[in-house]
Amino acid sequence: MTNLYSNKSVKERRRALRNEPTDAERKMWHMLRGKRVNGKRFLRQYSAGKYILDFYCPELRLAIEIDGSQHIDSPHDDKRTEFLGKLNIFVLRFWNNDVLKNPDGVYKKLLTEITKKQ
Repeated sequence: MTNLYSNKSVKERRRALRNEPTDAERKMWHMLRGKRVNGKRFLRQYSAGKYILDFYCPELRLAIEIDGSQHIDSPHDDKRTEFLGKLNIFVLRFWNNDVLKNPDGVYKKLLTEITKKQ
């Protein structure tokens, strides 16, 4: 049986994604790393089943996805969110553009969601 979390079969892909983040992922990681948001620890490129989450807080069971325009009305994203929901993982999505151009607004929304989950 494969491990549902931090799946070793996608380990190399996760490592590659961590080593080549998008500009928006890099900016979001700067916000999250080092327990900068309410003292919560986030992991980058964490896997749950066959899916790789951009950022994940195990304590809150909160996944953060940073999406580009290719994700508009994506049935794949709907299936992914449904799968993660069955694991009691809440998915919070931000558009690349919002992270890059409105980081304060993204941070406030994230803080609001974290406060709700505590």
